[in-house]
Amino acid sequence: MSLTPKREAFAQAVASGMTQTAAYRSAFTVKPGTKPESVQQAASKLMADPKVASRVEEIRRPAVKRAQITLESHLADLQMLRDRALEAEQYSAAISAEVSRGKASGLYTDKVEHSGPDGGPIQSVSRIELVALDGDSTDSPAA
Repeated sequence: MSLTPKREAFAQAVASGMTQTAAYRSAFTVKPGTKPESVQQAASKLMADPKVASRVEEIRRPAVKRAQITLESHLADLQMLRDRALEAEQYSAAISAEVSRGKASGLYTDKVEHSGPDGGPIQSVSRIELVALDGDSTDSPAA
């Protein structure tokens, strides 16, 4: 897939992190009196071109791949940090790294308790619903 030199420059600029409008201005000659809205529309239209969008994705792909973090690499990094902390006899840091490895692995779950407006626990089933389920109306509130 081949783009014109200006379209390639636009794609390169967008892939490098420039806004579409700034990339358009850097790749194309824009007259000084051109309205910003016109430049934005032209940049958007150019980015909507499948060849240009595909080229931007192609340029970004290696950087995205390098930046990805996987669970496996994350756990390995935490293990390395734990090991270094142990070697330095920094036990608190080693424990922290090990706990972080456990959390990332799903060994630990955070328990969250919610309270109602009165500070007490939230009940998921009302007393009336319990009575209806149980069939016993001795504790039901008066209607």
